[in-house]
Amino acid sequence: MNIEKLHIILKQGENERTEFKTSFNTETIETLVAFANAKGGNVYIGISDSGEITGVTVGKETLAKWINEIKTKTSPLLIPDVELLKESDKEIAIFSIQEYPIKPVSFRGKYYKRAISSNQLMTTAEVVNMHLQTFNTSWDYHIDHEHNIEHISLDKVQAAIDLINQNGNKILEDPLSFLMKNDLLREDKLTHAAYLLFCKGNSALTTIELGRFQTDIIIKDSDRTKTDILTQIEQVLDFVKKHINKQIIITGEARNTQKWQYPLEAIREIVMNMIVHRDYRSSSDSIVKIFDNKIEFYNPGRLPENITVEDLLANNYKSTPRNKLIADFCKSMGLIEKYGSGIRRIVDYFTSENLPEPQFCNISDGFMVTVFADVLSNDTENDTENDTENDTENRLNIIIDILNQDKFISFNSLAKKLNISRSTVIRNINLLKEQGKIKRVGPDKGGHWEVVK
Repeated sequence: MNIEKLHIILKQGENERTEFKTSFNTETIETLVAFANAKGGNVYIGISDSGEITGVTVGKETLAKWINEIKTKTSPLLIPDVELLKESDKEIAIFSIQEYPIKPVSFRGKYYKRAISSNQLMTTAEVVNMHLQTFNTSWDYHIDHEHNIEHISLDKVQAAIDLINQNGNKILEDPLSFLMKNDLLREDKLTHAAYLLFCKGNSALTTIELGRFQTDIIIKDSDRTKTDILTQIEQVLDFVKKHINKQIIITGEARNTQKWQYPLEAIREIVMNMIVHRDYRSSSDSIVKIFDNKIEFYNPGRLPENITVEDLLANNYKSTPRNKLIADFCKSMGLIEKYGSGIRRIVDYFTSENLPEPQFCNISDGFMVTVFADVLSNDTENDTENDTENDTENRLNIIIDILNQDKFISFNSLAKKLNISRSTVIRNINLLKEQGKIKRVGPDKGGHWEVVK
């Protein structure tokens, strides 16, 4: 380090690999730990946050004392390189630390990560994931101490072997040998991946909630799947197909074609991503909500810290499957074509059908994909015709509640809140007026609704 380089660093300011401190303190050690858990970095002692050189007093034993404090308060112990630099009679101590090979490193039992120019305390899940990534493994690779070979179906294993053979491979092993060869069974003990892929009965670990929603609070149909994750793929797809529209196109040929409300290839890709990349350690369930004009797919497990939604859409990231063993097995079965390109294919499927691009976002402790139909289903123009008496009554009560909260609300806003068409809102409003439950006060423009007590 020389003075010229120092002034360049001062102009650039603090970032993911640079930190300024006016004095040595516990925050200095936190920063070194955060750097060690990332790509390494430098801490400059004797410089203010704004980049002003304040200097620091360094005695004969000062550096040795600081390094000893860093060693005794970190685990695994860190020993940074240290360098003294003098500028205008002011001394600056520069601590340099490299990325630590075995992560994560802690300071007094707490783990820190670097986020832009600040240190953040890591969650338990982040600590576990960083440790697993250090050894190039994942949670599903490890032994499942809660289940044994009696909890899986060898018939399901054989069915998977048969499917792999149909894809052109030649697997001659029996199911148990196959499991051992693919690291799904080690020393006669199941891995988490083996249990999730071939569990014999139902498991709370794999629960996926499925719902067909008329509005945000009115559910017209629901189901739940808790079986092995390979079976779940088709179960979720069947539920989606049951509740979306299908158009028969007459072509003049002997066989007519079908056009679904959403591209099924994209829906299958989304469902596969949900199941393969789900965080099965989370207590949350995966959820699929089908509305008239959109479907929401929620999955426990957020994007990794180093990947943004923009990176996904630009395909500008390195694929790091959360469940490496499951992802690799699904690839060998032909269920996954290529790591890291699924999101781009999903978007392409929708744009090729002239449909709105799906939305991707981290939400709560998970990740959600929302897909949209072009317009509201044609059926929504007549959706009250197929309602049960309870459906209609529930909707009318909801409209009354909304009018009590907002007497100036428009038909369009009501339609959006209820996720139904404008014409259906008008029919329901007229029905409430005929029943004497509401009345209009004033003109259409400038007036308001009044709920009759």
